[in-house]
Amino acid sequence: MTTRRHFLRAAGACLALPSIGRAAETLPPKRLFAIHVPLGMMPQFFFPDESGSSSPYLDLVAPHRPYFTTFSGLSHPGVDGNHHAGQCFLSGAPHPGQPTFRNSLSLDQFVAERVGLETRFPSLAVTVSKGEHYGDSVAISRSGVMLPAEKSAENLYRRLFVAGTPAEKAATMRRIGSGGSVIDLILDKATRLQNSAVPEDRDRLDQYFESIRELEGRLQRSIEWENRPKPAVDYPQPKDIADANEVIARSKLMFDLIRLALQTDSTRVVTLSLSTFSVVPHVPGVRNETHGLTHHGNEPEKIAELRRIEEAQMSAFGELLQDFRSVGETGGTLLDHTQILYGSCLGNANSHSTRNLPIVLAGGGFKHGSHLAFDAVNNTPLSNLFLSMLEGLEIEADQFASSTGTLTGLRS
Repeated sequence: MTTRRHFLRAAGACLALPSIGRAAETLPPKRLFAIHVPLGMMPQFFFPDESGSSSPYLDLVAPHRPYFTTFSGLSHPGVDGNHHAGQCFLSGAPHPGQPTFRNSLSLDQFVAERVGLETRFPSLAVTVSKGEHYGDSVAISRSGVMLPAEKSAENLYRRLFVAGTPAEKAATMRRIGSGGSVIDLILDKATRLQNSAVPEDRDRLDQYFESIRELEGRLQRSIEWENRPKPAVDYPQPKDIADANEVIARSKLMFDLIRLALQTDSTRVVTLSLSTFSVVPHVPGVRNETHGLTHHGNEPEKIAELRRIEEAQMSAFGELLQDFRSVGETGGTLLDHTQILYGSCLGNANSHSTRNLPIVLAGGGFKHGSHLAFDAVNNTPLSNLFLSMLEGLEIEADQFASSTGTLTGLRS
């Protein structure tokens, strides 16, 4: 039988494990934290006026204005499909929702492939949501598979900071071993199938093998990290907030845990989807479900109610920026060393438009404080911003998704 190790060597996919006892770096690592708001933000309240600094939503985060840049005139070419577009926020794969659609590698996973082996979790996918909706996770593997997102703050805390009992560790190792046994069986059968496959099926088998190689890498890293101590933090284990309508409180709790995950170098790459599908947020003056409000038909009462929800979300984002700014590190702050992307794959949820997306980039060592306005009709690819972000992370890439170059005007 072809062993997993021999298969990976034959495929040229042997993955290096993180070295134990590596000397600490002088400067903190560069990090990426991407936040997706699936239902967007009303453009008339988000985009700034001619001064480039003021709008109803931006005024809520005015103290942090020197630390972020806003953008208009950005979108993903070919990404349509109304709410299906959410799963493409970080991948830019065109035409989601079509029967033949196959997603592609997301920005976070591209970064995780290059920096993730240094940490316990190569990346974390997290969500605040109720039920299952499009874009609950925006983390997409190289084989085009959506990575499941953690919904439980309590589970996330345990994964990050709670050492398991000997029995729990033994059970985890058995699960890891069981996963390896399944991979052995799958590889043996798939290899035999590949020998007899017709040419048109071999591309699918190649994608299948690629998925298996990704899983193999995760299993290897799980074994390596299982016996290493988890970091201690001065933050009590939280309880999950059962009421899904407490969307702002649940968001802030996840913000705290993600900040701690980055601060302790448990991971350097995080995605968070903040979904208000099917919830009536506990925000003063709000009585209706959010998704219905986004299809307001320009009715003033619905617009006013939706604005209260989006203002609460924007204020929570401002608190997140403050918390990251408050954590001092060598050479700056946690925000200085973390790129925080905040935005949506819907430019206007009322019409399901995927053009002119509301995008914010904070921190990460860029010189911020301005608004970069690109052509509102002939949009610049959002992936141009992604390519600039990769450059800021010191990751070499000639192209990402639909990018045509780095984004002009973004200074570092």
